Amino acid sequence: MANETSLVLMIVLPFVGSVFAAVIPSNTRNREFWLAGSVALAVLLLASACYPAISAGSVVRAHFEWVPSLGLDFTLRMDGFAWLFSMLISAIGFLVVLYARYYMSPDDPVPRFYSYFLSFMGAMLGVVLAGNLILLVIFWELTSIFSFLLVGYWHQNANARDGARMALTVTGIGGLSLLAGVLILGQVVGSYDLDRVLDSGNLVRTSDLYVPILVLVLGGALTKSAQFPFHFWLPNAMAAPTPVSAFLHSATMVKAGVFLMARLWPVLAGTEEWFWIVGLAGMMSFVLGAYFAIFQQDIKGLLAYSTISHLGLITMLLSLGSPLGAVAAIFHMMNHATFKASLFMAAGIIDHESGTRDIRRLSGLFRFMPITATLAMVASAAMAGVPLLNGFISKEMFFAEAAATHQVSILDTAAPYAAVLGSAFAVAYSIRFIHGVFFGPPPHDLPRTPHEAPFLMRFPMQLLVLACLVVGIVPGLTIGPFLHVAVASVLGSSTPEYSLAVWHGFTLPLAMSFAALAGGAALFFALKNYLAHCAEGPPVFRNIRGQWIFDQAMVTVSWRWARSLEALLGTRRLQPQLRLLVGVAFLAALLPLYRAGFDPGRFSFSGVDPAFAALWAIGIVCAVTAAWQAKFHRLAALILMSGAGLATCITFAWLSAPDLALTQLLVEVVTTVLILLGLRWLPKRFADPSLERSTLGARLRRYRDLALAVGAGGGMTLLAYAVMMGDAPEGIAAYFLKNAYAEGGGKNVVNVILVDFRGFDTFGEITVLAIVALTVFALLRRFRPAPDSVGSPEQQRIQAANDEARPDRNPGDTVGDYLLVPAVIMQWLFPVIIVLAVYLFLRGHDLPGGGFAAGVAMAAAFILQYLAAGTAWVEARLRVLPVRWMGLGLLTAAGTGAGSWLVGYPFLTSHSQYVDLPLIGAVPAPTGALFDLGVFLLVIGATVLMLVAIAHQSVRRLRASKTAAAAEQEAA
Repeated sequence: MANETSLVLMIVLPFVGSVFAAVIPSNTRNREFWLAGSVALAVLLLASACYPAISAGSVVRAHFEWVPSLGLDFTLRMDGFAWLFSMLISAIGFLVVLYARYYMSPDDPVPRFYSYFLSFMGAMLGVVLAGNLILLVIFWELTSIFSFLLVGYWHQNANARDGARMALTVTGIGGLSLLAGVLILGQVVGSYDLDRVLDSGNLVRTSDLYVPILVLVLGGALTKSAQFPFHFWLPNAMAAPTPVSAFLHSATMVKAGVFLMARLWPVLAGTEEWFWIVGLAGMMSFVLGAYFAIFQQDIKGLLAYSTISHLGLITMLLSLGSPLGAVAAIFHMMNHATFKASLFMAAGIIDHESGTRDIRRLSGLFRFMPITATLAMVASAAMAGVPLLNGFISKEMFFAEAAATHQVSILDTAAPYAAVLGSAFAVAYSIRFIHGVFFGPPPHDLPRTPHEAPFLMRFPMQLLVLACLVVGIVPGLTIGPFLHVAVASVLGSSTPEYSLAVWHGFTLPLAMSFAALAGGAALFFALKNYLAHCAEGPPVFRNIRGQWIFDQAMVTVSWRWARSLEALLGTRRLQPQLRLLVGVAFLAALLPLYRAGFDPGRFSFSGVDPAFAALWAIGIVCAVTAAWQAKFHRLAALILMSGAGLATCITFAWLSAPDLALTQLLVEVVTTVLILLGLRWLPKRFADPSLERSTLGARLRRYRDLALAVGAGGGMTLLAYAVMMGDAPEGIAAYFLKNAYAEGGGKNVVNVILVDFRGFDTFGEITVLAIVALTVFALLRRFRPAPDSVGSPEQQRIQAANDEARPDRNPGDTVGDYLLVPAVIMQWLFPVIIVLAVYLFLRGHDLPGGGFAAGVAMAAAFILQYLAAGTAWVEARLRVLPVRWMGLGLLTAAGTGAGSWLVGYPFLTSHSQYVDLPLIGAVPAPTGALFDLGVFLLVIGATVLMLVAIAHQSVRRLRASKTAAAAEQEAA
């Protein structure tokens, strides 16, 4: 139980810390550092506490049911491989937090940095600890989002913005590919549970859908790990702060791709398709990444291409399909994390203390910062694969596997030659980094005089370099047990015998190592003079830049193709867009009806009540007349449309659906007010309505719209009839009527469906409503009505007269002057409507009402005050904070759903019981009422936010009208 709690805390703590880091007052980096450092250290200690169980061969799990009927569960799973990555993420994360305390400037928005950083850590921990494939994809996409925010942290820098956008685009598309692959994989296996998937390797590999699964999953893995041909985004992400680069390249983000390939190695590896796709991508990345790194003049650029190369090495090892290759790949993941994090820290120290990262301007820094230089040289040697360092051991294992025969093919034959060539390039760029930065004459004209960094800034680098040395000298005693735990969790019974001894005698891998060391050194000294003065980039490929290729692709897709599609289908007018949407929906609905064998001949009508027919006739006349009047008089169209809405309300009441009738009525009120506020924005449609009536094309368009409306409305009628008259032994209504009170604890079936049976759908819907409200607010906040585009001269004259008649009010400060109802009555109605809203909420679980209806009613109360008294009067007396209402509503709904986890039930499982209150007696207290409270609060916030935004804009428009009219009179 303690280990299960540890897993949950490891995920929760970084996100909670992220929220606190974002809201706490800045304290020149100290307060944020202590918070982030404490979170990272706590996660490290929690992961360490799980080691006894992991080393004994156990798999620690924490399981919370989410939507079990769809196979969606919040399952956390820690085996040896996940434990290893959790340790890397938390340990290196803690060291990077300490390093960032001295790297980041007090002038930077440091709380935002630590907030993004902790969320990034939490997302990566979610990837490695996810026990459900869908959950893994969710955290996978979160890493892309938070890396986007971190790479673009210095958003005032154009390179940072471009690099962040490129990283998000490439990895985001890869994430969609992974999602598609995971969905197919789950269908083949019959479950998204990772344990079930890992036990179904033979089933997956023999499936007809294996190749699509493989391509889609690798699409996500290769894009995330910046493997060929998706490697170009990683060097452009170097505009991020160096602590971000150190964390991203060593233990997070780019490691997620190779982690996923190793995680699914028992399921997908061992086939010819895997060998060719993964092997070719890995080999190209390994060789080309190392080759490009040689010619980089920016230290971080050199290290970025070296990351691509080393991840290519890991990918090559995983492609071979041999257990020893998987062992070497996992070992090199660990080694690469240590020396690459230390090297990026060294690059940050050099930049921080000298003011530049350009190797051409740096030389002789050893005499100014000998400690940093020594540490960087050891880490570079580990990266190059020098003996007695950790990189040498995993590189030798790589050579041994590359030289072995796995499949008789050109790719397998070329593997040892590519291994030596890429390793020689690695030696060359490692020597270039050491020689170009730390040796040679003293530097001149640097932005700052170089000197050693503070001890605590160097301390993380010292620990990592010490790990490189210790693992390289005594690997069996230091890293051996941890490596075995990780390997055994991936390979299981297929775990091979392997040795971590430093000396294996004079073998072919040793000869390949010395050939790479000698060849790389010779290559560097041959290019030494050229590299000292050349432009950045290799001579042959200098003009082939990933940024240029990406930009051209984006221009082609998002500009040319999108423009062509927009020219074909798009328009700035709303009506054609709605026409297209309704038409596509109508055609899409015909297909399932056709497949289901829908027979309209089954329709039967037993008679129509004359009063009901008259009601519908009134509604139809209002709807048709509203459509006709919309061309010429929008206010009249709005009144007629409200008449059609009232006919719908009465229809619901007539058919014994009072809850729907009440909700429809409230929505009609708010919708009418919303459109009424927006009428002032709309320009006059036609200068001469008679011309519009006489045009043949206009009449044809109206007839087309009429046919589309009749078809869509008739289609919905047929669909509703088909559902209600289905052949099921027990209809939908009968099921809910039978189980609403027994399982949901309420007699109002509609409300029970919303908060219990379809609670998860409702939660998604209110989340979408919150997003829509924020989007509307953001758009309207940027909108400023132009004085020359406001209402008609008649409207301007009326407004001016109203303002003159009421000099105590600000010009144009009220929209209520145009309403027939006196403003004072609407102000008196405010407490009455509030009481009505509370009443509707309290009775909603058993009688018509509920959170949605109550929220709309209360929102109407607020907006009526804006209509009656104007924004200035209302906001001086009422503190309306709709965003906080929305946040509180979401938290209440989510907290109610998560509360069911505490007693071992799926998310949003409801419970109903009665509570005895003094002097009142037994009172129903279902948990669904708490969820309904969240709906109530969010609907209030979202509706008020949108309507208040529109009210503000209407006031601006009226004031602009007043100003324009006054200017015209003054000019006259």
